[in-house]
Amino acid sequence: MPSRTHITLAQARRIALAAQGFHEGRPAAATKRHVSRVLQRSHLLQIDSVNVLVRAHYMPLFSRLGSYDRGLLEKIAYHPKKREAFEYWGHEASLIRLDLQPLFRWRMERAARGDGTYGGLARFGREKRAFIEEVRREIETRGPIGAGELSIGGKGQGSWWGWSDGKRALEWLFWAGQVTTATRRGFERLYDLPERVLPSDILAMPTPSAEEAQRELLRLSIRALGIASERCLRDYFRLEPKDAKARIPELVEAGDLMPVTVKGWDGPVYLDPQAKVPRRVEARALVSPFDPIVWERTRTERLFDFRYRIEIYTPAEKREFGYYCLPFVLGERIVARVDLKADRAAGDLIVHSVHPEASVAPEEIAPALGDELRLMAEWLNLGSITAPKEWRKRLAV
Repeated sequence: MPSRTHITLAQARRIALAAQGFHEGRPAAATKRHVSRVLQRSHLLQIDSVNVLVRAHYMPLFSRLGSYDRGLLEKIAYHPKKREAFEYWGHEASLIRLDLQPLFRWRMERAARGDGTYGGLARFGREKRAFIEEVRREIETRGPIGAGELSIGGKGQGSWWGWSDGKRALEWLFWAGQVTTATRRGFERLYDLPERVLPSDILAMPTPSAEEAQRELLRLSIRALGIASERCLRDYFRLEPKDAKARIPELVEAGDLMPVTVKGWDGPVYLDPQAKVPRRVEARALVSPFDPIVWERTRTERLFDFRYRIEIYTPAEKREFGYYCLPFVLGERIVARVDLKADRAAGDLIVHSVHPEASVAPEEIAPALGDELRLMAEWLNLGSITAPKEWRKRLAV
């Protein structure tokens, strides 16, 4: 695209949506190649334990591909010989492109030294070195195993999400890169040594310096975002502010980040020099709270004039929109939020509520939303959809 210093807000929205693949039509039948392409474009998929609808890492693929076989993601994530991803702390706990593993070794090394974001876990690592090494030896002897199968470590307690000392030791080892996820049993992580899980050619790749790894992670961030502030850039892979502030000027000088202005955005804004600016985007997607398009909430508000907060941890009586509200992207806007639940026992997709944005009439979005809900119910093998009375006819469910 031609060089420019000012990007309109409409262009910025289209750039952001295109960077995440929302400008492309969905395939008639999603294959492993389509799933791999989504991972290649976004670089990682966030993992979260909330399962009121479907696990977080499955949803971005549905939002972009429509109905697909979730087993395809399981294969590229955990196949013993053909895996394309590994688990680590990327944007929180994440499934990350396997070829990017060397870019996180500096983070693993910091963790092993007791530095980094997770202060409580770092303190545990300093205080329990001998115990942690004993746990590592058990994984070496018995892995892959779950935390509950350790012969040492005791029972969970009331803090640390109920973690036992054994689970804390495993999480420290995971953070330090000394164990990794071999596979999952249900949602339970099974730990093993990296050399028994990751391909030898990945482990043999050179380890870049922390500075070069951070530069590359920021390059990947701008490709996945299209356009971003400093805060957006460092949030993508959860880089420390001091690291991002040191690396961004270097990337500007190298031409990897193009400084631009966007009306309504304060402070520096950066454009991917190779960003696509479609003439229009005709998206239709329910996106989860853990989707890259809405990860950084201030960015979501600036781009889409959409203030979004997940209300899972908000007391029921104080919730404004619902327990698990999904933004609904239609065209180039976020037009509504939809509170959903999968009642698997009853085979029912429950629509607790639909909240259109103030500028959007219900009739404007209902046909497309109805189509998306039917597609989701089919994907989740749910035979019926239950919606509030005032929305049943509009959605035709």
